[in-house]
Amino acid sequence: MKRLLVPALAVVFAVLVGVGGDPAAGQDKSAVVVVDKEKRTVSVPAKVAPRKLEHLKGEVYPIELIAGWGHPRGKKAHEIVVAIDVMPSDVHKGLEALGLKAGKPAKGPDAKAEGPAVLVYFEVPEGSTSKKVAIEKVLIDPKSKKQAPKMTFRFTGSTMVAPDPTKPDEKKYGADLTGSLVCLFPVTDEVVLQTDWTMKEEKYLKLDVNPEALPKEGGAVRLVIEAPAK
Repeated sequence: MKRLLVPALAVVFAVLVGVGGDPAAGQDKSAVVVVDKEKRTVSVPAKVAPRKLEHLKGEVYPIELIAGWGHPRGKKAHEIVVAIDVMPSDVHKGLEALGLKAGKPAKGPDAKAEGPAVLVYFEVPEGSTSKKVAIEKVLIDPKSKKQAPKMTFRFTGSTMVAPDPTKPDEKKYGADLTGSLVCLFPVTDEVVLQTDWTMKEEKYLKLDVNPEALPKEGGAVRLVIEAPAK
């Protein structure tokens, strides 16, 4: 995955102060990616996503993504924990601003994500402050109620995609087309972060959201990606 060709100063400005969502595209203008170079974090505002969508007639699908665009814009909105309203490429730029270099996203049965390891967790409101909640505590097996195994997240970056098949040379950041930000399994390479899990784990890890770990549907949280110390 090549580094996004954006001048360093522009990246810091765009992500720290920069632009929120695009109202014309149905995005929240107040949604901003925040880079904290001192804490070495990139964070985005998010809301707890509904697990049942009306157009799917109440059917609940196992979680495959931690974060992505919500319905109807998000390609995998029925499989997310939280809905975001930022461009995934802005998160990519934020991680580059911390000195990280994207690896290679995985897709398919034998593929495995490549890239620098990062921590991913939620900041959940608690009174006048907030508490840190690990991703493992947010995901459970709906039958046994056991929490998900520990996972390692990697900054893979997204594959580049040509939206128009008649113009194969005009490529865009794939995750900006699907809205996928953080993925558990290599079911898509149009995403910014993936875990070390493969499609072998996907066969038996059918996970759901632990309702005791997060606020109710629509509740505000913050998704945080923390880079390792230099």
